[in-house]
Amino acid sequence: MVFNKELLRGTLELIVLHLISIGDTYGYALTGRVSELSEGRIDLKEGTLYPILYRLENEGMVESFWATQERGVPRKYYRITEKGRGRLGELREEWSAFVECVAKILMCERQGDSTDGCANP
Repeated sequence: MVFNKELLRGTLELIVLHLISIGDTYGYALTGRVSELSEGRIDLKEGTLYPILYRLENEGMVESFWATQERGVPRKYYRITEKGRGRLGELREEWSAFVECVAKILMCERQGDSTDGCANP
């Protein structure tokens, strides 16, 4: 199952910041890592990724640098900044609270049932 693009829209910043926080990386490697870790269910296109990276860079969440690896091809790498680490922490907290909230809603069996966390109408 491939996830709906609307579901992904709000989580891409979290995903990208998390993966960059693990280690410096470049755009193409990020798209591959997302696909690998999601078992192909998240297909992050470069046209979606690069605007996120540029925005994160403009906001001071990540910084970029050029490096040439053994093949001699220069690549633009991204690393997370302290500001980005702070934002990542905020996004993780928000994500956890959101998942918990949605889970409570989905566990609700009937209207007015307050014993399982569902709100009364």
